[in-house]
Amino acid sequence: MLVSEHPVAAARRSATGLWSLVLAGMLWGTGGPTGSRLAHETGLSPLAVAAYRLAVGGTLVIASLCLTRQPLPRGRHAWARMVVNGLLAAVFQACFFAAVSLTNVSLATLLTIGAAPALVLSAEWITGRRRVSPQMLATVALAVSGLALLVGTPSGALTATSELAGAGLALLSAAGFATMTFIGTRPVAGLDDLAATGVSFAIGAAVLAPAATVTSGMDFVPTPASVGLLLLLGTAPTAVAYALYFRGLRTIPAGTAALIALLEPLVATLLATLFLGDRLSSPGLIGAGLITTAIVLNTRGKHY
Repeated sequence: MLVSEHPVAAARRSATGLWSLVLAGMLWGTGGPTGSRLAHETGLSPLAVAAYRLAVGGTLVIASLCLTRQPLPRGRHAWARMVVNGLLAAVFQACFFAAVSLTNVSLATLLTIGAAPALVLSAEWITGRRRVSPQMLATVALAVSGLALLVGTPSGALTATSELAGAGLALLSAAGFATMTFIGTRPVAGLDDLAATGVSFAIGAAVLAPAATVTSGMDFVPTPASVGLLLLLGTAPTAVAYALYFRGLRTIPAGTAALIALLEPLVATLLATLFLGDRLSSPGLIGAGLITTAIVLNTRGKHY
């Protein structure tokens, strides 16, 4: 006989999952500034930085599991999920940086992070997992509008070919992240969030590293600053953030999780303003306010 979960316990689990997603989004926001400083320090290309990010994050997690003598996941379903997550991580990382190289950061960010919630909500609606209400659609529209104001408008110097190719790659990146989010709401028995993160990222790094080696190279001169930045990039916005994100997906709908991910560009912009000398324009301030409002409305409503 199935025993239903006590309402108080269920509410506590939902609150824990929600705060796991919020913390993951905030930690992701440190990845952009950290990766930018790492690229400046080492001269590595964005693709090489992405490969190192996944490699270091995965290695740190697997090493911690070995030191604490925790067994790696076993079973066909667990390994199938980790392989899929690893390939998806490689796809959305590689496609995003390729989109940046063809267009610019603002357009790639707008299309990738802005399209992800819409793709996840569409998948939830098509599969019948969730009824998408007009309030939820309005919240997503508010968040995407805020994102457009925050990241700015793309430069007019782009050619039509580069814009179309970059837009296609950005949407492919969004599809990779949305797919990982969507399937992450279905837990696999015996698959721990931390172990899944470590192995998946090791697989993703194994896919990206050869491409980075052939196209731009992965050699750099290690210094205390570069090694420290690399460890920071692999830890906070990678290993810890994604472990929290997968944990949050256990109790929070995928569409809500994808919307909370908009904390990433918000936090990254604020950190760049505070520590990297960037200036936040008036439209950017309005956009930051709209994103914050959308996230608060989403988390305080009945969407999860």
